[in-house]
Amino acid sequence: MHQRPTKRPQFFYTTAPLPCPYLAGRTERKIVTELSGGEAETLHDRLSRAGFRRSHNIAYSPVCPGCQACIPIRIVADAFAPDRTQRRIRRANADLIGRETPARATAEQFALFQRYQRIRHSDGDMAAMGFYDYRAMVEDTPITTGMVEFRDAADRLIGACLTDWLSDGLSAVYSFFDVGEDRRSLGTYAILWLIARARALGLPYVYLGYWVPQSRKMAYKERFRPSEILTAGAWRPLEDSDLPVRAHEAVR
Repeated sequence: MHQRPTKRPQFFYTTAPLPCPYLAGRTERKIVTELSGGEAETLHDRLSRAGFRRSHNIAYSPVCPGCQACIPIRIVADAFAPDRTQRRIRRANADLIGRETPARATAEQFALFQRYQRIRHSDGDMAAMGFYDYRAMVEDTPITTGMVEFRDAADRLIGACLTDWLSDGLSAVYSFFDVGEDRRSLGTYAILWLIARARALGLPYVYLGYWVPQSRKMAYKERFRPSEILTAGAWRPLEDSDLPVRAHEAVR
C-alpha cells in the first residue's frame, strides 16, 4: 500500500500592533502567511481573491481590532470607462512607452525610487531603504512578477510599477515615478496602462490593494469605475453610496 505524502499545513500568524499608516491615532495588525514551494502561485491566487496582498514572499491582510477601514478593491478591466480626467491623462502620456521587464532591480530604478521617496514620503519607512532593501522588494517573489517601466522618447525612465500576474488579473504591488512630471499624473497613468494590458491579455481584473475611504491619499482608487469591493466575504460593485462625503464636497 502506497501512503500519500502529507501536505504541509499552511500557517497564518498575526503581527504585533503598529501605528496605522493611513489613519492617525489607529493601530494596525495583520494576518500573514508565507508563500513558498510549488503551490505558492495557486495559494497567492486564492488569497488575492480573498483580499490579501503580497510583500516579498509574504501574503497579508489587515485584522485591526475594531476597524474595517481597509477595503480590498479591484477594477473590472473589460467594462472600465475612463472619465474626462483619465482620458486627459491618457492623452498627456501618449508619448510614453510601457515595457514589461523581469523582476530585476536596477540602479536606474533605484535612483528614481529614492527621489520619489525623498519628495513624496520622506517620513515613511521606505525612505530609508538602501539598494539591497529595494532589490529584495523587487526580486524576493515566489510568483510571477514583473516591473513595468515607463520611458519617454529619450528613453528616460520616468515611472515604474511592480506588478504581479494572477490567473484572473494584474495586481499593482507598488508604483513610483518622477515627481517633477506632475502634469502627467503618472500614478494614475500606470493604472490606466495596467487596465489596458489586462484587457489585451483577457484578464478580468486589476487589483489595487486596499481602498481606505477615510484617507484622502487613498481616494484615487475610487475613481476607476466600474470597480468591485470585498465586503462581508463577497465581491460586489462599488456604488456611489459607498463613497464618503468629504469636507470639500459637503459645502458645494
